[in-house]
Amino acid sequence: MAVATDTFDPLSDPLQLRRQLILTGLGIALAIACLAAGAIGALDIPIWHVIAALAARCGIDLHIPVTALEDGALFSIRLPRVVLGIGVGATLGVSGAALQALFRNPLADPGLVGVSGGAACGAVGWIVLGASAPAWTHTAFAMPLAAFAAGVAATAGVYAIARSRTRTDIATLLLAGLAVNALTTAIVGYLTYLGTDTQLRALTFWLLGGLGGATWDQIWPVLLLMAAAGSGFAFLMRGYDLLALGEGAAGHLGLRVESVRRLTVVLTALGVGASVALTGIIGFVGLAAPHLVRLLGGASHRFVLPASALMGALLVVLADLFARIAVAPAELPVGVVTSALGAPFFIWLLRRRMGEASL
Repeated sequence: MAVATDTFDPLSDPLQLRRQLILTGLGIALAIACLAAGAIGALDIPIWHVIAALAARCGIDLHIPVTALEDGALFSIRLPRVVLGIGVGATLGVSGAALQALFRNPLADPGLVGVSGGAACGAVGWIVLGASAPAWTHTAFAMPLAAFAAGVAATAGVYAIARSRTRTDIATLLLAGLAVNALTTAIVGYLTYLGTDTQLRALTFWLLGGLGGATWDQIWPVLLLMAAAGSGFAFLMRGYDLLALGEGAAGHLGLRVESVRRLTVVLTALGVGASVALTGIIGFVGLAAPHLVRLLGGASHRFVLPASALMGALLVVLADLFARIAVAPAELPVGVVTSALGAPFFIWLLRRRMGEASL
C-alpha cells in the first residue's frame, strides 16, 4: 500500500519561482560586475585573463598567459577593492531592509536614522584623537569598534526620541534623524578642525566615501564584523515578517518585539559602523536596494534580506566602477556617485508615497 507524502516544492509556487530567479539573476549580475571591475581600470586587463588568474589561484590552469603586472594589479589593488565593495554594499542593503522592517516604513535608512553619521563621528574621533589612546588599543579593530559604538549611540538616541509609548512615529523619526545628523556633522567638523594637515587630507577624501586604497590587511577585520552583522540579521527574518502585522499582533504570536528591536539596532550599528570606518559614508544604498527588490519580488523578508544584500553589493560595485572610469585618469568618490543617483530616487519615493496617501 502506497503512503501519500506531502512535500512542498518551492518551484511549484509562481511567486517562489520568481524570487528564486531574481536571486539567481542578481547573483549572476554581481559576478559579471565583479569581473568587469577587475578588468577595467588604468591598466585594462582582458576579462579572460581575469578569469584565468582567478582560476589559477584555485589550482586550475586554463592555459591563458597572465603577465606578472596583470596578476599584481588584480590581486593587490582591484580584488581587495571589489571584495570590500561587495561587503559594504551587502551590509548597507541588508541593514536598510532591517530598519525598514523595524519601522515599517520604506523611508528608513542607515543614513536617515543617524547610524552613518554616528559611525562617522566615531571613526573621525579615532583618526584625530586615537593617537593619544593607550598603545594596546591600536589594533585593526579599533576604528571599526569606535564607529560601531558611536553608531549605536546615535541610533538609540533617534529611536528614543521617536518612540512614544507603544509606537514609533515615522515623521518624528525622520526629523530626529535629521537633527542627529546635523549634530554629528557639527562634531565631525570640530574634530576636523582639531586635525593635523596630514589628517585633514585623509579626512577630506574619507568623508566623501570611497573604496580606494583598500588592502587585504585593512579589509579583513571589517569583513569579519560585517559578516557577524549579516549572520545576525539572518535569524531575524521571520520576526520582521511578523512585525509587518503590527507590534501588538507580533507580540501575541510569540515574538519578543523589544529584543528584535534592540538586536536590529546593534547589528545595524555593527555592520554600518564597520563599513563607514573604512570607506566613509556611502549614501542611499540602504534606502534604494530594499525598495528595488520589494518592487521585484514582494515583501517577504526571507526574500528581501538576501536580495537586498545582493542588490546593495551590485550597486556599490557598479558605482565604484563608474567612479573609476567617469573622469579617468582621476577618480570620483563612490559616495558622490551613490548620492547623485540616490537623491532623485529618494525624491521619487517620497512623491510616490504622497500619491498613495492621497488615494
